[in-house]
This record gives sequence, structure tokens and C-alpha cells, in this order.
Amino acid sequence: MFLDPYHTQADAGIRISAQQASDFAKRVAGDFNPIHDAGARRFCVPGDLLFALVLSRFGLSRHMDFRFRSMVGDGTLLSLEKNAAGQIEVRDEEGKQYLEVSCEGDTNHDAAAIEAFTRCYVAFSGKNFPHVLKPLLEAQGVMFNPKRPLVIYDSMGFSLDRIDLVAPSLELVDSSLDVTGKRGDVRLEFRITDGGVPVGSGSKKLVVSGLSDYDAAAMNDIVAEFYRLKSAYENGS
Repeated sequence: MFLDPYHTQADAGIRISAQQASDFAKRVAGDFNPIHDAGARRFCVPGDLLFALVLSRFGLSRHMDFRFRSMVGDGTLLSLEKNAAGQIEVRDEEGKQYLEVSCEGDTNHDAAAIEAFTRCYVAFSGKNFPHVLKPLLEAQGVMFNPKRPLVIYDSMGFSLDRIDLVAPSLELVDSSLDVTGKRGDVRLEFRITDGGVPVGSGSKKLVVSGLSDYDAAAMNDIVAEFYRLKSAYENGS
């Protein structure tokens, strides 16, 4: 299973170490957000890794909605279970909820189809910054705190016309940023194709906190650091 390196089975569930989460973010998602670095003071597990683990365990349904309730820390013991209402929940030992997923329609449990869809979605999601977020922020004249950038994965959902996917891919069709005070809600709309044929659509919501006036020099520094980290990782340095 391609997710085996990024989590560890435990008696009552799974654990994700900071290093496993960081490796997933960089290797699979191409996500170099410092909050996913193993040594980050405010480290959290990428929401896309939780998304991937849910699909791997419960399958790919025609309609799925993911709502992220809290951020997962290093080594937290997690359970992935269906509740009485049929919703999938990710919780810790104390019952704290991190993710809630609702599913409708037929479900595909084929490992190859699930991996293909997971990889294309996560790769798409990993391009949020700087490719999509930077121009949205610049257009609105706002940006996050350069010293404490906080972009939170709020929710995502998709609907598929069919689930027997072979070569799926995602493409962005629309994006928007709604600013209220120091908070910004980012919405990304995407199209899902399989072998070039449209088979579904979806949307993703991010929350950007601590907004201030846009500073082009500061943003350029953040983008340059992103590409420096990416290059260093890819070159093994």
C-alpha cells in the first residue's frame, strides 16, 4: 500500500509521526508549508493525509464531503470509524474529533482506482500555495503574517458521475477569496476528468487567518523560501 510509509498501525488505531507526515506532504503532495515540517513548533498532520487514509480504508464513494474539525499533532493515536449515522469520524483517545466525512452513493474499493484518485487530488491540493493563493491575496491587497502564516484546511467535497476511475486528474476551474476583517475564506472549484473525459466536480475551502495589508517584498521572500525548500528537498540537501 502506498500509504504504509506515512502512518503506523497501533492496537486501537493508527499513529502518524511528524516525520511521516512531513514526508507525505513533500513526497506525495509537493507541499512545503513549514507547518508540516517535523521540527515545526506549530506542527500539524496534513489534512490531505487524513483524506488519503479515509479513502484507503473506506473506499471512494460517488459523493463525499470532508469537514476538518481540528489539527492533528505528532503521534496522536487516531481511530477511523463509522458512527451510527454512517458518517466516518477520525477521533483521538479522548474522543476529540479531527475529521468528519459523509458519503453517499456507490463505493469503489479497488486499491488502484483509490490510489490514482488520491494521488491526483493530493497533487492538486498541494499547489494551493503559491500557485493559487498568492494571486488571490495580491488581488485583494491582503496577506497572512509572514512570520506565522496560518492557512487552515476547512472542508472539501466532490461528486462523481462514475467511480470506476482509471486515469483521473483534477483541474482548477474557479477560485475566490472573501475577506472579512483579518480572516479570509478561500474557495477553489475543480473539475474531475478520467482519461480526459469529465466525470465529476468538487470544491475546497481554506481559511486564512491574521490577514494584514499586502507586502509584495515580504510575499516574494515567502515564495522564494518555498522554492528554496522544494529544491533542497528534491536535491537531497
